[in-house]
Amino acid sequence: MRQIMFSSRRPAWAALAAASVLAACGGGGGGGGGGGNTGFAFVPPAPGVGSGALPEARPGTLQSCSDLASKATFANTVYTSVTTVPAGTLAVVGVGTPAPAHCLVQGQMNQRTSSVDGKTYAIGFEMRLPVDWNGRFFYQANGGLDGSVARATGGIGGGAPTSTALHRGFAVISSDAGHSGAQIPTFGIDPQARLDYGYNAVAQLTPMAKNLIAAAYGRAPDRSYFGGCSNGGRHAMVAAARSAGQYDGILAGNPGFNLPKAAVAQLYGVQQYAKVTTATTPAGKPDLQTAFTPAEMTTVANAVLARCDAIDGATDGIVADVQSCKQAFDLASAVPTCGATRNGSCLTAAQKTVLDNVFTGARNSAGTALYSGFPYDAGIRGADWRQWKFANSQNLDTAAVGFVFSTPPLGTSRPPGIDFALGFSMDADAPGIFATTALYTESAMSFMTPPNPTNLSALRQRGGKLIVYHGTSDAVFSSDDTTRWYEQLRAANGGDASGFARFFPVPGMNHCGGGPATDQFDMLAPLVAWVEQGKAPASVIANARGPGANVVNAEVPADWSPARTRPLCPYPQTAVYMGGSLESAASFSCR
Repeated sequence: MRQIMFSSRRPAWAALAAASVLAACGGGGGGGGGGGNTGFAFVPPAPGVGSGALPEARPGTLQSCSDLASKATFANTVYTSVTTVPAGTLAVVGVGTPAPAHCLVQGQMNQRTSSVDGKTYAIGFEMRLPVDWNGRFFYQANGGLDGSVARATGGIGGGAPTSTALHRGFAVISSDAGHSGAQIPTFGIDPQARLDYGYNAVAQLTPMAKNLIAAAYGRAPDRSYFGGCSNGGRHAMVAAARSAGQYDGILAGNPGFNLPKAAVAQLYGVQQYAKVTTATTPAGKPDLQTAFTPAEMTTVANAVLARCDAIDGATDGIVADVQSCKQAFDLASAVPTCGATRNGSCLTAAQKTVLDNVFTGARNSAGTALYSGFPYDAGIRGADWRQWKFANSQNLDTAAVGFVFSTPPLGTSRPPGIDFALGFSMDADAPGIFATTALYTESAMSFMTPPNPTNLSALRQRGGKLIVYHGTSDAVFSSDDTTRWYEQLRAANGGDASGFARFFPVPGMNHCGGGPATDQFDMLAPLVAWVEQGKAPASVIANARGPGANVVNAEVPADWSPARTRPLCPYPQTAVYMGGSLESAASFSCR
């Protein structure tokens, strides 16, 4: 195989990517989590294939730990550490939480030396096996560009969890998806590392993990679950298609299942924002933070609320009916146009053009859509929204496109960061996410996405279930893209996929959490009840994280109750105000 020469700028790429992964995904964890009020309502299962329940998992007790390295041998697998962890506290989003006694197994699979870049690769993992086991297995899919083995606890959905799958008795695995943090983003030069990141690490680890469980408990898991948010949500969507025979329930949060397209759209955004910046950075580059100030985005968010907040019957700072808001809100008329001076209470004509271009969706010069548009929502004033649009877009996304998603890798010969984004051609370079070569035999759109996102017949026919949630103020993965996918899934299943797959938009929530939203919720418990009891979730109760929460969300408005609750409704239903306290989910109904 031919060698690809490294650019002398590679260390800058690596530093930018590592910093952005830490900023965006907490060091590569990104598994997501939820908590607070764990209530959810049930409806009888929809008729037809896939609506019945699978047998419930049976509890068990850990039989082996210290001797697992010898009892659970598996091809191309090395266990580097097996230790007993006594009951105590385990940090959940930085908060010490009582944790069960468990066995911690760490190791790696498929170590190899690449013939393309000469680097050593392996699929690193850790697995936590509780002494008191609930009979279930949970695959924790992590976020960002992966590259680190996050603590294997298992996210349950939403922002700032109060518990995890491990705390509930699941055996949980976490992995780095086949490369280390030091190899971000240049692992994309190695063709196999690309495939491991996209889907193969899951395929390799799943049977190994189940073998380990069998050795530890004397039997295989009765039920298996898969979950993650962001890139972890993408992993989950891919698993629903590629690994349907291995998993009974799948939880996908803010899924970037069209991640290469979304990353290209981020570069398109950089090019747009650069047109209206008012200052440069110390390096002499356009300062994207000056394209739209926090005050200006607050003005836009307030205009959205003025036009759309009351559509659901309640003026409460939440746009529950995002689809109706699309018809009600028009940026040109809803936001005042500035004259010569920008003062935060208006937008210039040029700013309106740029913002509307971004929200309409990335296009090439012929006007062809490259990714979905984004809904205008109250959460666009949030810090997470700004982080993705003005910071991650010029480091994390440029690194991903430059090395992992373009075929052949463009980052080996081009400068990193904002220069890469500004020089990226939506006409000549964007098609590279679909390209292949003799060396790179799968395109990014092949190894990163579900083979056919709307064909989940294997999951449906075996009785498996899928729950997807997505914040409507996500700045990087469009909730409109997920809505479009779910509409197509419905069409592919006779107009109704709710018997095995449900999609819960989360109004106001940013990327996996945050924003002016009730963003703390538990999707794992209703998923288990749906899989094992046939109880389909008619709604899921979500909490705000005001003062008193385990982790306070600073963007919860001051005029909300700190413990406000709302029902999250399965699309196409939305929460409609029925009367009573605006702070209580009981005052709303999914209609």
